[in-house]
Amino acid sequence: MTATTDGSTGAANLRAVPFGDPIEPTIDTDDVLAAARKAAERSVEHLLGRQDEQGWWKGDLATNVTMDAEDLLLRQFLGIQDPATVQAAARFIRGEQLGDGTWNTFHEGPADLSATIEAYVALRLAGDRPDDPHMIRAAGWVREQGGIAASRVFTRIWLALFGWWKWDDLPELPPELMFFPSWVPLNIYDFGCWARQTIVPLTIVSAKRPVRPAPFTLDELHTDPEHPNPPRPLAPVASWDGVFQRLDKALHAYHKVAPRPLRRMAMNEAARWIIERQENDGCWGGIQPPAVYSIIALHLLGYDLDHPVMREGLASLDRFTVWREDGSRMVEACQSPVWDTCLATIALADAGLPADHPALVRAADWMLGEEIVRPGDWSVRKPRLAPGGWAFEFHNDNYPDIDDTAEVVLALRRVRHPDQPRVDAAIERGVRWNLGMQSRNGAWGAFDADNTSPFPNRLPFCDFGEVIDPPSADVTGHVVEMLAVEGRAADPRTRRGVRWLLDEQEESGAWFGRWGVNYIYGTGSVVPALIAAGLPASHPSVRRAVDWLVSVQNDDGGWGEDLRSYREEKWIGHGSSTASQTAWALLALLAAGERESRAVQRGITWLAETQQADGSWDEPYFTGTGFPWDFSINYHLYRQVFPLTALGRYVHGEPFAPAAPATAGKGA
Repeated sequence: MTATTDGSTGAANLRAVPFGDPIEPTIDTDDVLAAARKAAERSVEHLLGRQDEQGWWKGDLATNVTMDAEDLLLRQFLGIQDPATVQAAARFIRGEQLGDGTWNTFHEGPADLSATIEAYVALRLAGDRPDDPHMIRAAGWVREQGGIAASRVFTRIWLALFGWWKWDDLPELPPELMFFPSWVPLNIYDFGCWARQTIVPLTIVSAKRPVRPAPFTLDELHTDPEHPNPPRPLAPVASWDGVFQRLDKALHAYHKVAPRPLRRMAMNEAARWIIERQENDGCWGGIQPPAVYSIIALHLLGYDLDHPVMREGLASLDRFTVWREDGSRMVEACQSPVWDTCLATIALADAGLPADHPALVRAADWMLGEEIVRPGDWSVRKPRLAPGGWAFEFHNDNYPDIDDTAEVVLALRRVRHPDQPRVDAAIERGVRWNLGMQSRNGAWGAFDADNTSPFPNRLPFCDFGEVIDPPSADVTGHVVEMLAVEGRAADPRTRRGVRWLLDEQEESGAWFGRWGVNYIYGTGSVVPALIAAGLPASHPSVRRAVDWLVSVQNDDGGWGEDLRSYREEKWIGHGSSTASQTAWALLALLAAGERESRAVQRGITWLAETQQADGSWDEPYFTGTGFPWDFSINYHLYRQVFPLTALGRYVHGEPFAPAAPATAGKGA
């Protein structure tokens, strides 16, 4: 008996062995190669059709409904609601509600209390009645989970703005933090850049404690409406949690006696800091949350809505909006054009598009124009380092991204540009900046060097996700790979990065993924870097990684990993197959010399068979990470660029040979 699968993309023939013998079916490698070529061709055509005339690519960046709910709450607070916007946002929020009345934060994920509360309140603002069936289900579930009192701090801050929660029952965040020098614990530069941009404006909000009259009550979201703010138990005084809880109590006492001139000076310093960091397009840091809180903070200090800073800030929020064909409105937390463009350039080049193709040259021109040539917050810790990096977004000159810079350099190296000296100079600046941003342990974080203070995460205020930016394996892998391609594999700084990666490998053989889900992303980032840096495919760390990837391959030939792997060990390496995660696994296996292996053949076949007629892939699952578990991202272009990169490298081989041999072993 012969079993055959025949997809429209020329999928491989699987020849079954008679009599149910345990020997695995063989795969015709010629058929796999033909299927891969055809899938890559269709994917190239699809991706070229999505390029903007200016040269960039950008896919939608989907997160969860708290972005949309908080946008409506902001408009309510400022008094700038308009019916069309409110109803469009409400239509989107309703469409994301689950059957039990709740909302989650990623596809097929568990219900989330704070997301459900914020979505419920937004729908109340949009006119939905508490006795509507979908609202009854939501409110009932919220009460079962402990009500508003059990929600995260940020949710309760939004409710406090309208008197639905007491400011006295929120953690204190004094603006006097602005006076802490950079060497004092808990100064603002101890926080990751995303947290820093949020916390500074919130110090003003915390000091002002504003309350706008609420248009309705939220008694139905309390377990006991008569006592909605139950006291929280104190942790033992000998514990860090206990220490910081008592510090928070002291700060609440200070709030009542803070010298008014000092507090006014602190708030003015925070306002100056905020305004100095507003981008040319009006946003802050290229991400939505800091813009929202900065607008509120400045408004509380007397900046009217017609002030240029406020006007441009509000206009920037509209650029985070995606209007859908059904008339609904989704708010992106961020936009990723630089990241998407460098990844698309790499994918197209590795798939065989000529290096001087007009699309690649346009992309290179656009990326060159996005280079950041002035200092930002990173220079507080690196004052002598010359600028030269790239950010993630359209406008974010204060916070270039180490990961983006590495990938932009890798992308530019794939393009034959008519002004090569210009490209070389930009690459040299990017390489120099990345090397200068190396942390003391030899690895790299995303935005800052040595952003590893243990204190910020201990604050009662910081329960909304990761608030520091320590080095990670995925970012370090990308930087090491870039340095190797640039001929710096033997550089002592590169070797330190390699040693750190080897030390960080999990017992299973995988690497943790900080910015992508999760161990598949980490492993897919690190293995190509180690090979590029000169480790042989026979190196024990590489073989352990290969064995792990093969062990977690799904029965359908793809790979997938659920976001719950950040919390539950049973999910590590396990989940429904996705195009992006399958590609990450394949990139590692291909780099490790496994092109002819059954695992690679099956993975390539899965990509070919699941490709859609227009050359794209569908991927409802979230495979991007903002904060591990707490904030998840569906990058809509991941499902296009990473599969094409994997197909291209399967068909054409690795784009760069290892730069230099290295000694095997831990000391490599």
